[in-house]
Amino acid sequence: MKVPFYTATREYKNLKKEFEDAVEAVLDVGDFILGRSVSLFEENIKNYTGAKYAVGVANGSDALVIGSDILGFKNDAEVLTPVFTFFASSSCIAHLGGKPVFCDIDEETFCMDMHDAENRMTNKTVGILPVHLFLQSADMNACMDLAKKHELKVLEDAAEAFGMKELYNGTMHMAGTIGDIGIYSFFPTKTLGGYGDGGMIVTNNEEYYLKAKSLRVHGATKKYHHDYIGYNSRLDSLQAAVLDVKLKYIEKSIELREKHAKQYRSLLKDIPAVKLPIIKTKGKEVYYVFNIQVEKRDELQIFLNKKEVGTTVYYPKSLHEQECFKYLGYKKGDFPVAEKVCESVLALPMYPELTEDEISYICECIKEFYKKY
Repeated sequence: MKVPFYTATREYKNLKKEFEDAVEAVLDVGDFILGRSVSLFEENIKNYTGAKYAVGVANGSDALVIGSDILGFKNDAEVLTPVFTFFASSSCIAHLGGKPVFCDIDEETFCMDMHDAENRMTNKTVGILPVHLFLQSADMNACMDLAKKHELKVLEDAAEAFGMKELYNGTMHMAGTIGDIGIYSFFPTKTLGGYGDGGMIVTNNEEYYLKAKSLRVHGATKKYHHDYIGYNSRLDSLQAAVLDVKLKYIEKSIELREKHAKQYRSLLKDIPAVKLPIIKTKGKEVYYVFNIQVEKRDELQIFLNKKEVGTTVYYPKSLHEQECFKYLGYKKGDFPVAEKVCESVLALPMYPELTEDEISYICECIKEFYKKY
């Protein structure tokens, strides 16, 4: 059996007519740049997340850069951010001349350790950039307590967290709507993913909203009138149309991912060499990926590849070990939890259209591998 790590073709076949009608509607009108489909999608994102404002941009990485620019994460300012995450969560700060201050992670959730973050603060610290990783949100109660205590701004990286919720101050909040600004990515593999790239900035602050709208179009407040040195980062109208179709089915997609996770858990729970994901967040987890920690990770990945099971490693090395961040002065051993996780973590296929037979096959292959030891 061949099981791809990710495929969009199954979903497309299921909703082919809706996708084609949505794209045709944009083509008929011809408003390809910040057209009606973008405005409609932004409105629907606000309704779904509960955020007051939403601004579509070209991708999640741009959303992080624009959010960092607005919140002042630049010009030698220090920003606390996890060392175990995708590159864009720190490059957004570095691009603007700010200094990413890496923090270790909780070994069970893979999210930023807020105690470690507080210990790394200096008088130059201006903000926190927590990342909601894989299937649950970072500890936003601890994050916001820390931010309020030290008057810090918070940029939530919810690129992987669309649909996640956290119990914050006794009320359920959508991931990305608790901090000053939140961002989502619509990269194809995401829980809400496009057929191309896309991103979204959400906030409850009108000033931030207006600046984000300006910054995405070269800092213009009206055509050819530029108040800021901005960016060229606009959500494509065709992508917005596709995403709006998928948004209608997002809860069903999340339910199917949860169903798949339960099957994985049931079939893998008795393998001593496999550590299953642990849920700590009080809220609603969403299985963007299904990450396990395993012994002999590299050997297992090679074995699964031979069995035609797609896997990937999020992430093979922490950010402090990346060549481009050597100037920050960190060394191996500075973040022991993250470094340990990098050696054992492995992501298995996780998308709504997976079948029970495919998951059973994946788990049987894993069992077969460990029977040798």
